[in-house]
Amino acid sequence: MATKVVDLIYWRDVGKTGLVFTGLVIGLASLFQLSAITVLSYLCMAIMCLTFPLRLYYKLLELMRKNPEGVHPFQSYIGDDSSLTDEETVLVVEEVVLMIAFAVTEIKRLLFIGSIMDSIKFVLLLCVLVYVGITTNGLTLVIVGVICVFSLPLFYKQMQGRMKRIGKAVNGLLKKIKSLFKRMCSTLRPSTAAKPAPTTTLAPVPALAPKHKQKSK
Repeated sequence: MATKVVDLIYWRDVGKTGLVFTGLVIGLASLFQLSAITVLSYLCMAIMCLTFPLRLYYKLLELMRKNPEGVHPFQSYIGDDSSLTDEETVLVVEEVVLMIAFAVTEIKRLLFIGSIMDSIKFVLLLCVLVYVGITTNGLTLVIVGVICVFSLPLFYKQMQGRMKRIGKAVNGLLKKIKSLFKRMCSTLRPSTAAKPAPTTTLAPVPALAPKHKQKSK
C-alpha cells in the first residue's frame, strides 16, 4: 500500500495518478454544495454508468458466440484479494493503538505544562489554527492539502539540484550577515576593558624607639 501511494504521489503512472487526483479534487469541491452521502452516491452511479454498459457488451459478445470463454472485463478488479490476514490485522491494530496512545500522552503533556516551551509552542499553534479556522473552511484546507501532496514532492524531485544550490546560497548569505552583524556589534560596543585600580601606597610608619624603663634605685 505504501509503495502504491508513493507511486501515485510521484506520478509514476500518469494516467492512474491523474484519475485519482482529479477525482479527489472534484469530489472534495462537490462537498461545498452537496452532502457527503450525496457525493458518494453520485460517484458510485458515475462508475456504474461506465462499467454496466461494458459488462453488457461483453455479455452480448458471449451470447453471440464471439466470447466463448466468457471473459469478464473487470475480472482483475474482482479477483484482487485486498483482505488482510490475521497477522496483518493484528499489526495494523497495534499501530493504530500505539498512535492513539502516543497522541493522548503528548496532548496531556502539552495541556498540563509538562514542558513550558513546548506548551508555549502548542498555544501559538492553537492561535494560528483558530485564525485559519475563522478565515477559511476546513474543506478548503483539505483540498489545498491534497493539491500540495500531489504537487510539492514532484516539484521538489524535479528541482532538487536547484533547490540544494539555492539552499546553500541562502545559508552562505545568512552566515555572511551573521558575521557582519557580529563585527558591527564588536565595533560599536564600548571597550569594557577593566582599567587597573590605582593602588595607594602607604608611607611606612617610623618605628618607635623602645622605651627603657628606668630602674628605681
